[in-house]
Amino acid sequence: MKLKKKSVVKPWGQSIFPSPFHNNKKQKIGEIWFEPPKAVTAGLMVKYLFTSEKLSIQVHPNDRQARRAGFPHGKEECWLILHAEPWAKLGIGLTKEVQSTDLRAAIASGEMENLVNWIPVETGDFFYIPAGTIHAIGPGIVLVEVQQNIDLTYRIYDYRRPRELHLEDAMKVASLKPYNMSYHRKVPPDQTMMLVDGPHFRVFQIIGSNIEILTDVEASEWQVIPLDGTAWISGVVIKTGECGICARQTDIELSKNGKFIVACPTNE
Repeated sequence: MKLKKKSVVKPWGQSIFPSPFHNNKKQKIGEIWFEPPKAVTAGLMVKYLFTSEKLSIQVHPNDRQARRAGFPHGKEECWLILHAEPWAKLGIGLTKEVQSTDLRAAIASGEMENLVNWIPVETGDFFYIPAGTIHAIGPGIVLVEVQQNIDLTYRIYDYRRPRELHLEDAMKVASLKPYNMSYHRKVPPDQTMMLVDGPHFRVFQIIGSNIEILTDVEASEWQVIPLDGTAWISGVVIKTGECGICARQTDIELSKNGKFIVACPTNE
């Protein structure tokens, strides 16, 4: 089926969207979510993000930490950069390993931004973000995100915006050290490949209609995101800027000249 598109207003969002997206209300839309009907439980959520300002510096808990706090599971995610202005950066991890007292002092003094490692990015950069990673997304970026399906974020610092912070929760789960750059890769624009084989999900880039890379992968959920071209999910048309979901990879058909992201939960 085709998933329902939900536009989410954010203070750091964009009012003018690249094709094929449209923002008719001229609000600052930061995220587009793809949601299944209430009767369908999805293990993953796909989003597009559009930034004109920095996102809050934040962190997500892992499954064990989230369950202790009363949530069904934690949140790990990954990002594929679709467009980046020449000056665009992501904040991922810290510039050095610190103690919790150092982090608190940086927040109190307004120096938190200087403690985060801001990495220049360009189209085709891919990052896996394990739970516990302190992170933020800078302005001038369009990306597609695949994540565990839960809205669970602890804000650490928000540049004096009047939004709630969750410092004590964040301190319990945050990794106070640099990001492991082995989670980053440059993705060739014309190559079918697995982008990540993680503990919670797998993500593939597929060029054209050949889905042989999915043949031996077992999963009960498949989400298909056409970045260019058209997909058919059991005959239902899924166009660029949309997302479809099905239970069997044999229900997926892709156009020959397209480019697609396909994601599935890892069977644990």
